[in-house]
Amino acid sequence: MNEYCFRVADFIFSLRLPGRLDVARLLPSFLPFRCGTDVPGERLFTLTALPAGDFPAMAEGRLLEETRNDMGLVRLYALEGGYRVTLTWGGATHGMWADAGFSSVRAAVRWERPGPGTVLSSMLRTAYSQAVLREDAVSLHASAVCLDGLAYLFMGKSGTGKSTHSALWLEHFPGAELLNDDNPTVRLVDGRAVAYGTPWSGKTPCYRPLSFPVGGMVRLRQAAENAFSRLDGADAFVALYPGCSVITLDAGLCNHLYDTLSRLAGLVPVGRLDCLPDRGAALLCRRELERLREVYGNS
Repeated sequence: MNEYCFRVADFIFSLRLPGRLDVARLLPSFLPFRCGTDVPGERLFTLTALPAGDFPAMAEGRLLEETRNDMGLVRLYALEGGYRVTLTWGGATHGMWADAGFSSVRAAVRWERPGPGTVLSSMLRTAYSQAVLREDAVSLHASAVCLDGLAYLFMGKSGTGKSTHSALWLEHFPGAELLNDDNPTVRLVDGRAVAYGTPWSGKTPCYRPLSFPVGGMVRLRQAAENAFSRLDGADAFVALYPGCSVITLDAGLCNHLYDTLSRLAGLVPVGRLDCLPDRGAALLCRRELERLREVYGNS
């Protein structure tokens, strides 16, 4: 086995691969986040990828949820003391087994089938998104831009226009750049909310090991005209929660998430933007977030 380490949102995790596999070819989006195996610090988790043909026989467990996304059919099972995940994609079924805290993970990938790197990346994202919950952090389904030293995150249902809204900021605000277009991480650090780029960015290649204090978080909703509403307290919590990655039937992981979101909602401006895909929506969103930052003292 060869070991590789990566630093994402200042969390270090390890990947152990069979010796014949090339990590650069399998996981090119992870290369900007790679660090030495001798880097000090506790590992967030270790994922061990099993050699070809090594598919352990384990109890199937109790099916918790079944979803279909761009990665195919994903099934999550509860085991005694942990979880089992199966991913059916490209005509093959791959498996992953994790302990309750997602600190130790094993992955059985059908290396001979198409797209093993895509499968492995998805498994790493699953493990990472659950493991960070116990560390005052959350993996979000959002598009994030950075401007003037701050990060702005746009959330909403698939097809709402998160990427489109980010593109409007890039087009109309000089100096704006894309931080991540699908799965940024937000972490609470020394009483501040900080957004980080990650190796997972959906269909838009944007893999940047950068971080910025959060200037605002906005839930988008398509509408016939542009309107911005400030969200506080429970309303802010409700707006942020749907974009968070968490096993909803795991009380421990959910409690970690609830605590993080409650604190996050009190640290940064949160709003809802009813919007058109136009310049006016971007201008309104930026203006209202800058106004709210004065209230939060984050300017």
